[in-house]
Amino acid sequence: MEPEERFETPEDAANDPRILVFGRLLGAANRLEFILGAAIEAEAGIDHSLYELLLIVARAGDGGIAVRGIAQSRVLTSGGATRLVQRAVAKGLVSRRTCPTDKRVQLIELTPHGSEIVTTVSVIHARGIERYLLDVLTADQRVVFAEAVRAISKNAAAALPVMP
Repeated sequence: MEPEERFETPEDAANDPRILVFGRLLGAANRLEFILGAAIEAEAGIDHSLYELLLIVARAGDGGIAVRGIAQSRVLTSGGATRLVQRAVAKGLVSRRTCPTDKRVQLIELTPHGSEIVTTVSVIHARGIERYLLDVLTADQRVVFAEAVRAISKNAAAALPVMP
């Protein structure tokens, strides 16, 4: 949108194709998170945000991940990430240890219980993703969709400021 571009009416603004596609993206993501999150909670008794935390920690591997890395990945403040980690620690899903090279940094790692939750719940989560997201697309659309989401995510991550 050029700086001098203006919408003539609220309806024009609301029906702009750029705004519509973003609204549809958010709406689809919110609906899918509700549906898939309910399945995660029913299976494991944890909410979707805790499950996503476990996935972030699992992707980090054996070395663990700093709370700041979790904050940046989840677009949370460091305080928000700390509270999320505290909830996971209280449930026995993750543990903390001091970074050997920087004593100010706490590294977060999966516990055996957290590892079990990730592997068990991910089967149900993957089936839900297939049912509600992938099965409505053709094979070609799946490839294009995956590439588009990756590009959008990478672009947004690059534009994101360091979370406080």
